[in-house]
Amino acid sequence: MKNIFIVTLFAISLTPAFAATSMKATVNGMVCAFCAQGIEKRISKMPATKAVYVDLKKKTVVVEPKDGMTLDQKAIVEEVKDAGYDIVKVESVAKSVAEIKAELVADK
Repeated sequence: MKNIFIVTLFAISLTPAFAATSMKATVNGMVCAFCAQGIEKRISKMPATKAVYVDLKKKTVVVEPKDGMTLDQKAIVEEVKDAGYDIVKVESVAKSVAEIKAELVADK
């Protein structure tokens, strides 16, 4: 019984290390749903992308990687710039797109 507890505790302590690291970016220039859709479509086509969420009011783009993959931040920044928008800030967040979306929606 003690061994099971130790193994479980060890597994729980490692969980954050394996959590997907999403990218959250503040993007200037997005003014309409068409802008958001264009960015979402471009980033969704990238091989490591699992999910994308764009919040126009908060000027935020969130990208989550597929399981076992990492995002190429430079490539995503270039996609957004090539689409005609400016990225002001980029940060890595150890949360899923669904979690970040829930937080952004709650802040409205």
